Amino acid sequence: MKQASETAVPETASAPQVCLDDVRAAAARIESLVRRTPVLTADPARQRLPAAAVQLKLESLQVTGSFKARGASNTLRSLSTEETARGLVTASGGNHGLAIAYAAWTAGTRAVIFLPENTPSTKAERLRAWGAEVRILGNVWDEANAAALAFAETDGLHYVHPFAEASVIAGQGTVALEFLEQAPDLDVLLVAIGGGGLISGVATAAKGLNPDLRIVGVEPIGAPTLAESVAAGELVTLPRIETRAGTLAPRRSAAINLEIVDRLVEEIALVSDEQMRDAARWLWQECGVAAELSGAAALAALMSGCLPDAETAKVGVIVCGAGTDGMSV
Repeated sequence: MKQASETAVPETASAPQVCLDDVRAAAARIESLVRRTPVLTADPARQRLPAAAVQLKLESLQVTGSFKARGASNTLRSLSTEETARGLVTASGGNHGLAIAYAAWTAGTRAVIFLPENTPSTKAERLRAWGAEVRILGNVWDEANAAALAFAETDGLHYVHPFAEASVIAGQGTVALEFLEQAPDLDVLLVAIGGGGLISGVATAAKGLNPDLRIVGVEPIGAPTLAESVAAGELVTLPRIETRAGTLAPRRSAAINLEIVDRLVEEIALVSDEQMRDAARWLWQECGVAAELSGAAALAALMSGCLPDAETAKVGVIVCGAGTDGMSV
């Protein structure tokens, strides 16, 4: 499958690759910095899910509230002492920024986070609580990211891309290493897609361990970055974003993610904001799990019938982020 790109990573076929050994190295590097999140069996439930069995990987219980702590921690622990001392800068819809703030906090170094104006205020407050400096600029992530890149150039901080950096992708892939240890007999794995860092890492690790495992990516209907790129056969920049799931809404992804998704992901499903909200409410009512819209996206694909053959399949769902926006009207 194909994908879309934005940023500091060259859009060429020579973009650095990530392999299973990189993910395993990341797991060893960050073991003391992240949680081994639990896997919850969906049954029994009043509203049964349309699959033979469903396992939920609760990355919503990860430190800072999402899987992003994995990639950020792996990146920081991969830097030189001099690079670490200069501090970190990034742009984020919230979760990646929190992860960078956390990673910098563990090392006692500076973190500067650029946020788009549509970021929930609660995430800005949480960033400051971790000691990060917050700059709010631009209507969407892409505009905040341009400001972060310029700041890194002028002030000398180390810029960390939220999804197109090999160390970030390898760190995110540790989700799959854990998941397949906890639930080794999965047939299908559902993964939300924002820029593509999580699905790139997860697909690399999961396919490395089980080439027959079917990987399905999930995007919002209002931010089909990868789906549009697949249809075009090349990286695409979306003209606009029309979803409340801000952490799944870059207008463009990157070459490294394109190559991995093209090679390893079988299909991409699209879900509406309302379907994500229904899935978030299911997680809360049936499991007591508070997931943001983005965190419930993968489950939304299953609940909305995007996998017509799931009735006979053992399905793994990554609940990738915590929040309460999924329970609002």
